[in-house]
Amino acid sequence: MPPDIRKVDPGEFLRTRAQIPVVDVRSPGEYSYGHIPGAFNIPLFDDMQRAEVGTLYKKEGSEKAVLRGIDLAAPQMSAKPEMALELAHDRELLVHCWRGGMRSEAMAWLFTTGGIKPVLLEGGYKAYRNFILNDLGRNRKFIILGGLTGSGKTGILKHMMTTGRQVTDLEGLASHRGSAFGALGQPTQPSSEHFANLLHDDLSGKEDNSPVWLEDESRNIGTVFMPDNFYALMQTAPVIALMMSVEIRMPRLIEEYTTFPADQIEASVIRISKRLGGDRTREALDALKRGDYGTAIRITLEYYDRSYNYGLSKRAAGQVIYVNTDTDNVAVNAAKVTEAARGIL
Repeated sequence: MPPDIRKVDPGEFLRTRAQIPVVDVRSPGEYSYGHIPGAFNIPLFDDMQRAEVGTLYKKEGSEKAVLRGIDLAAPQMSAKPEMALELAHDRELLVHCWRGGMRSEAMAWLFTTGGIKPVLLEGGYKAYRNFILNDLGRNRKFIILGGLTGSGKTGILKHMMTTGRQVTDLEGLASHRGSAFGALGQPTQPSSEHFANLLHDDLSGKEDNSPVWLEDESRNIGTVFMPDNFYALMQTAPVIALMMSVEIRMPRLIEEYTTFPADQIEASVIRISKRLGGDRTREALDALKRGDYGTAIRITLEYYDRSYNYGLSKRAAGQVIYVNTDTDNVAVNAAKVTEAARGIL
């Protein structure tokens, strides 16, 4: 690697990306599984080439692996600086691979032949991951918005954002609404690894001197698992629990879920059949077949309400502030929970 190519630690790398684009030179599969948000992928190897070079390295050593890597990369060698030039800002790029080793150094050299000034991430994506996971465990001011299923918590948080409150939309980042029905109408979920990347990116834009509102969630949101240290902070944060009757919640739930095909809703009910019990599951499925969504929703709410209330009861004394409401109006309920939080700010 030319001696004038600079390397920076993850903190500086992330601060600098506001001005300079990031290029991830790992394989497309690595990038797809998890990457620095906003990074562009210009891979040195495709997935099959990476596997071939890696196998050769393990079996026959670095020299043969490097020579084979050169052969594999050669046909696309000229295209890569062209792609990089299209992305570069004032001919500068931030570049990284997995560990900050041969792939990023080779690509950095290649980019310099096109007149680009690359800056490398010391320790690569692995160092970035260690950095953000540690930072996600840093003590922050969180307030958790809780409430029974169908209380409109996501809508309330979105409304609060319009009034200047800091909100991180965990379900939006996870592409899942949190229950057995949460995948309906949602895009494919990110990996847990990439969720953490997105989460850190979101929180990095928040002010430390003001609280961040989060929706109450289980450790996993669909197939996405939250980082342990971040989830531990959520478990100790104050909770504002919005409580409303089934009758108030029912219209929202019917409106939301009757737009999906019946077979998808039935599959979601079956996923929680062990928790509902055999008889109640059959009753819910029979109700769906009759088009009686109200009965099916009431049956599932029996489980979700009981489970959520139990979870709240296990919180520390004084941690939960209960807010009763007799309306489904998002703005009214946003004002109620904001007012309830004044005592803990």
